[in-house]
Amino acid sequence: MRAFRLDRRLAEDTVGVGQLGLCDLRLMNDSRWPWLILVPKRAGIIELHDLTPLDQTMLTFETGLVAKALKSLVNADKINVGSLGNMVPMLHLHVIARRSGDPNWPGPVWGFGAAEPYAPEELQRMTAEIRQAVMPG
Repeated sequence: MRAFRLDRRLAEDTVGVGQLGLCDLRLMNDSRWPWLILVPKRAGIIELHDLTPLDQTMLTFETGLVAKALKSLVNADKINVGSLGNMVPMLHLHVIARRSGDPNWPGPVWGFGAAEPYAPEELQRMTAEIRQAVMPG
C-alpha cells in the first residue's frame, strides 16, 4: 500500500493549517482571498468517486465544517467550493471565501492576476485564526 504524499505543487502554493480526520487542511498563499484547500490523505486518489463511500461522507462533512468556519471568520458574502484537478490531478477541494468587491468579483479566482503571498506575520495570524475557527479547543 502506497503512503499518502502531498503533490509538489500543492506543497509549494499552500501552507499547512492542520489535520482533520480525513483531510490535510491547507491555506493557499494568496492574500487576495481567504482560500483553503482540503486534501484527503489517501494515496492515488484523483476523483471523488475514487474515495470509499465512508471517505466521501467524511470529505463532505469536513468541507461543510471548513466552509462554515471560514465564512464566519472572514464575514464572507459567499463561499465557493470546487474541485478542478486540471493542473494538480491529486484530489483536493478549494474552499474560497468571496466578498462583493474583492479582486475579480463576481468572476472566478482561477487564472486572475498573480498571487500575492501573505506577509510572514499575516500568514502566521491567518493560519492560527483558521485553525482556531475550524478546530477549536
